[in-house]
Amino acid sequence: DEIKAVIAGDAEHCPHQKQPPKEQPFHLLVDIQAKLSEGKSEGYARWAKKYNLKEMSKTLIFLQEKKIGSIKEMQERVDAATARYHELGDSIKAAETHMAEIAVLRTHIVNYAKTRPVYDAYRKAGYSKRFLENHRAEITLHKAAKAAFDESNLKTLPKVKELDAEYSKLLTEKKAAYPDYRKAKDEMQELLRAQRNVELFFAEEKSNSEKTQSR
Repeated sequence: DEIKAVIAGDAEHCPHQKQPPKEQPFHLLVDIQAKLSEGKSEGYARWAKKYNLKEMSKTLIFLQEKKIGSIKEMQERVDAATARYHELGDSIKAAETHMAEIAVLRTHIVNYAKTRPVYDAYRKAGYSKRFLENHRAEITLHKAAKAAFDESNLKTLPKVKELDAEYSKLLTEKKAAYPDYRKAKDEMQELLRAQRNVELFFAEEKSNSEKTQSR
């Protein structure tokens, strides 16, 4: 009844100081709309000087479109959107990391194959210093490739064709994930912006009410 009276203009809205609005239905949205329309409250006047009214109007439309009915629901939406954003971001980063690993392994396999005849000749030459000086680049690449295989505990080397196919698959998945990632980022930012605007608006109202009560 009190809420209806406030909306109808028959009573003045006095927010309760000891009970935060976390579980209340979003009559806070009604309060915002009323204050933006009437511009009568001191809290509104203060807020209007600090923040963009067009931004707040966008926030109201956003809350209505998303059917966010309470502060609690807003926080749940923010948490879910943030989790989704990080989940997609982590997935993309994991794909990029794996792609980089594949690229490095592919390079080592190609280098190993190309330099193997030279290294075999180097071994047959008894690891001759002169031979090493004449073929240092090839031998260095061969040793680097062998060290990488040992570090990865590779007993059997994958085929380059298989690596290319896996790389291509990851690249396709990464590209496909980007639109969802950008969408998730936009949704998260919109929710965070709306949440911040509402919190700032009612922080001014609360501050004004507390000052009034202390007089």
